[in-house]
Amino acid sequence: MIAVIRTGGKQYKVAEGDKIKVEKLALEAGSTLKLETLFVGDEKSVEVGMPVLEKAAVEAKILSHGRHDKVKGIKHKPKKRYLVRFGHRQPFTELEITKISA
Repeated sequence: MIAVIRTGGKQYKVAEGDKIKVEKLALEAGSTLKLETLFVGDEKSVEVGMPVLEKAAVEAKILSHGRHDKVKGIKHKPKKRYLVRFGHRQPFTELEITKISA
């Protein structure tokens, strides 16, 4: 069974046992949470929410928090002696999908 969930302004296609990295959540590692479900389906049946399925549930366990690799950028204005280099590391939360129920 697969599901489409929404968290952090993004949508993710998940199945039981998947590990995904989402935008940082303000919960402790080891805790569980219920995610907003938009779609649940398998080979036999499909349920689509308009926009959210109320009776479907996707439960996940928080494995860890971390930061992605650094993304480097540059700002430059030619002929003006302006050059700025910067970097950014986006925080994330790693989740393991434990249960999908329709």
